[in-house]
Amino acid sequence: MRRLITLSYRNPDLPPYSVEFAGRRRRVLDLPLISWLTLIWVMLWSTLTWANVVTGVVVAVAVCLAFPLPQVDLGLRLHPWGILRLAGYLLYDMYTSGVKVTRQIFVGRPHRPAVIGVPLRCRSDLMLAATAVSVSNVPGGSVVEVRRATATLFMHVLDADRPEELEAARRSVWKLEELTVRAFGTPDEIARVSGPPPPVAGSDDGEEGP
Repeated sequence: MRRLITLSYRNPDLPPYSVEFAGRRRRVLDLPLISWLTLIWVMLWSTLTWANVVTGVVVAVAVCLAFPLPQVDLGLRLHPWGILRLAGYLLYDMYTSGVKVTRQIFVGRPHRPAVIGVPLRCRSDLMLAATAVSVSNVPGGSVVEVRRATATLFMHVLDADRPEELEAARRSVWKLEELTVRAFGTPDEIARVSGPPPPVAGSDDGEEGP
């Protein structure tokens, strides 16, 4: 017997966190989209009340049923444990890197900056962008270019005095890439980042002096 309502975890073909209604015309409700439209409705009324929330849900469901959007898979998956690990590592890395950059500015001699290329293992546009945003949030390194064809991030690092510092910067990017994909990636992408990092063609390739 066919179910009238099917949740996304029972049907892998459905987008995550969605509900399918059976009938002559198939309808799929995206629950994050319903939540977002309800939030906009409440903000338009400028008052958080139960009446506004309920009417917002009703209006959002009616709009989504009347004007269904085409099914588009962005390749985004939410992994709660992976999101917690990514958030925890980012907070730790932002703190330790901030202390390191402060020490470089106020103590010791000036350091030699450089731009290095870091090839990534993930290939989807979403994961490339998410990894670039994660890397840019950490002090001491900022992304200056994302080369989509080769899945390579080019980032500016403040301390490039020794080859070991450049290798540490690359390992930090690969670590953030793995945590980002394990938080938001598909099973195929998670399997890809579980492997070793791609080789770097010459440790000094893509570097530019000050």
